[in-house]
Amino acid sequence: MHFNSFRLSSLAKTFLHYIVPTVISMWIFAFYTIVDGFFVARGVGPDALAAVNLSMPFNNFIFAAGLLFATGTSTVLSFSLGEGSLEKARELFSQNLFLVALLGLLIGAAVLCSLESVALFLGATEVTLEYVKGYVKWIAVFAVFFIVSYNLEVQVKANGAPQITALGVGACGMANIVLDYIFVIRLGWGVEGASLATGLSQAISTAIFLIYFLTHRKTLRIQRFHWRLSIYRQIIKIGIPNCFMELASGMTIFLFNMVILRVIGNDGVICYTVLAYIFTFAANTMSGITQGMQPLVSFHCGAGDHDTFRRLLKYGILSVFACSVFMVAGLTFFGKYAVGIFLEAQYRSLFNATISALRLYDLSFLLMGYNILISGFLTAINHPEYSLVISLCRSLVFLFISLTVMSAILGETGIWLSAFVSEAMCLVVTAALYRNWKKRYF
Repeated sequence: MHFNSFRLSSLAKTFLHYIVPTVISMWIFAFYTIVDGFFVARGVGPDALAAVNLSMPFNNFIFAAGLLFATGTSTVLSFSLGEGSLEKARELFSQNLFLVALLGLLIGAAVLCSLESVALFLGATEVTLEYVKGYVKWIAVFAVFFIVSYNLEVQVKANGAPQITALGVGACGMANIVLDYIFVIRLGWGVEGASLATGLSQAISTAIFLIYFLTHRKTLRIQRFHWRLSIYRQIIKIGIPNCFMELASGMTIFLFNMVILRVIGNDGVICYTVLAYIFTFAANTMSGITQGMQPLVSFHCGAGDHDTFRRLLKYGILSVFACSVFMVAGLTFFGKYAVGIFLEAQYRSLFNATISALRLYDLSFLLMGYNILISGFLTAINHPEYSLVISLCRSLVFLFISLTVMSAILGETGIWLSAFVSEAMCLVVTAALYRNWKKRYF
């Protein structure tokens, strides 16, 4: 890591150097997730598109499992590098790589042994059951690559090379697009083809990150290590908030799917599928800003430079504000083009219903980024207990309350407004926790 080569006067430049590649990486991830939906919608149909959405919480679970270790390990590594403990950082990096690979293999095997039960739990109906089983099957087969790839992606940033993250994720995204076209459109493999394309693309990004660490051994490297399992008390404690943030995306989709199936039916799930893809792009933008900022914040916190990491937070808040306003304005004027990516002209009633839902649902984008950013900041300065509260509020407590109450009072309209209400309630808690931390330490 080469943070010391940057002077304080160039902090904004350093901030951009780290968040821009990370945001681009997250955009690419969102893009190839959206591409799955595009090819499935065009190559199979709306019911298959709904099945992909029903399967998404499983994808989020896999990434959350990776984040549980990736974020905590990155934070501990950054602190160790800031303190000059290079050998300690290298051993932890190697040990973590071994453990997350084992975790991915175990998750994949467990899901493959109970595939239909998992599909039914995710909300598959008679119409979508086989589609959901087909999609989940190949994600489970490649689960180890999802988890290892994401861990290596985060550690690349801790190693001071965020541009490699963009390269690895970019290659992953391009591979997914090409393979989606071949498997879904040309070969007609449908939902399973889309899932297989996603899994193979993750294997490609894993290979790129492994090659980087095998050829750039100056800082972090893969080597023999002595077991230090006790460090995982700290790593998991730090990683839980970001893990819950990823689970929040999956839990959001899962809860929405359950309520929509009850109140509206399968057509409502199709509408929400389109909204969920747009939400993924917005949430990934905010997560990219947050994750790009975290290694810098952790490094300066480990070095005792409090003024600098507080300035980094201000840059993060300004970035979130600009992005959230831009996204909502863009969807207000051009939302029909985003919806048109997934729903063709012959599905006119679904198209119009989705446009109406989007105008209500996208209001949540104005608030979501602040909750994500502050939660990630508190994790980076080693106060994960606050971040955990924020993540629980977003993923479970307030979302469940708002969905239940709003759908009961306003029906379909209440469902689409509930995301904004949930984020607003969570923002009150986020602001209170941040003020409490600031009073205690400053």
